[in-house]
Amino acid sequence: MNLRRARRWPVGLQHGPIGLRPLRATDEDAWYAVRARNAAWTLPWDATRPPGTPDSGLTFRRMVRRLDADARAGRSLPWAITWTEPSGVSRLVGQLTISGITYGSARWGMAGYWVDRDVAGRGVVPTALALGGDYAFTVVKLHRLEVAIRPENANSLRVVEKLGFRAEGLRPAYMHVNGAWRDHLMFALHAEEVDPAGLLGRLPADH
Repeated sequence: MNLRRARRWPVGLQHGPIGLRPLRATDEDAWYAVRARNAAWTLPWDATRPPGTPDSGLTFRRMVRRLDADARAGRSLPWAITWTEPSGVSRLVGQLTISGITYGSARWGMAGYWVDRDVAGRGVVPTALALGGDYAFTVVKLHRLEVAIRPENANSLRVVEKLGFRAEGLRPAYMHVNGAWRDHLMFALHAEEVDPAGLLGRLPADH
């Protein structure tokens, strides 16, 4: 793993074939292609805008600029997840964002992610979340990292189980997902619950 110890954005992280890097304007075609190919796979878990919310009108490039601005301001860590083939070609396969970063006496953030079904089952999301979580704890010095998961999302539940996130119970109608306010199970880790090997050290060699 290569942790770049500078706190200033942009930040790139890598562990084996799995990487985290900032989303770029040049990712537009690849991003839309991955999202279109995985529409049915991600739809049940995609966040949506509640009725009456004004249309954001964001183009892809504006979205990237907004993510970059939030990251430079320290409000979030919005990464593209990449997969490097044995040939050395790296491609975009998802996103991991640690959002809502709060400092002061709280020092917490919330992680959310999605991944291309083509690479599901290869440990991509657990590794990406471990990379991002280790950076959040050791470099940004967050105390708490949360993940909210719909109870029906078995794949995502396995991710937090692998990394040892602590279950904290159900939050009714917690987030607007797939067109309605949905219940979510909450999971969290505190910095002192992670040993020196980090979250990456919790992953089995064959994950």
